[in-house]
Amino acid sequence: MDALLQRIEPLRYDLCVLTGDYRALTYGPYREALEGLERLRALIKGPAYAILGNHDTIRMVPAMERIGYQLLLNEATSLALGNEAIYLAGVDDANFYSMAHIDQAARDIPAGAVSILLSHTPETYRQAADATFDLMLCGHTHGGQICLPGGIPIRTEATSPRRFVKGSWRYGRMIGYTSTGAGTCIVDARLNCPPEVTLHRLRRGSASI
Repeated sequence: MDALLQRIEPLRYDLCVLTGDYRALTYGPYREALEGLERLRALIKGPAYAILGNHDTIRMVPAMERIGYQLLLNEATSLALGNEAIYLAGVDDANFYSMAHIDQAARDIPAGAVSILLSHTPETYRQAADATFDLMLCGHTHGGQICLPGGIPIRTEATSPRRFVKGSWRYGRMIGYTSTGAGTCIVDARLNCPPEVTLHRLRRGSASI
């Protein structure tokens, strides 16, 4: 957590999003995770939106919202930019809990609006593209965490093509990015797969794209 806070503090951005897995185990106490999230929120500049991962429990939501995170639980919100808006949606975990309802999250987004989906796992890529999201941000895989030379993951823990396991990718007209995350799971080590905090810069494209 100390290393993460050091990386976050000097960054400049318009908003911050978190895509789940705030505690080490999928069960048991979560007070320590909430304490870490509170320390992190104190350093996040501006709005902070979050979704739950397969390691998280719905019981964490009230405390996270009191701390200052806006949880997106199969729902969307609009981010105003002058007279325009970008729509940010978030779905619950699709990997373990099977609670991702993308149609529900997208139902209030106007047709043709710029839209971003937060999904804990890249496994929802087909449904996200069918719902015409422009960008999907996800995590869960840790990029493999323990990888062969060249960053080739041994295990992905996701039923999606390996090209969706980390970094940028595209499916149809939708752009996606899977973060390798900032922590570890099961084994407290990384090999050929460094952690990351990612800055995304959105640019207006031409009308023909």
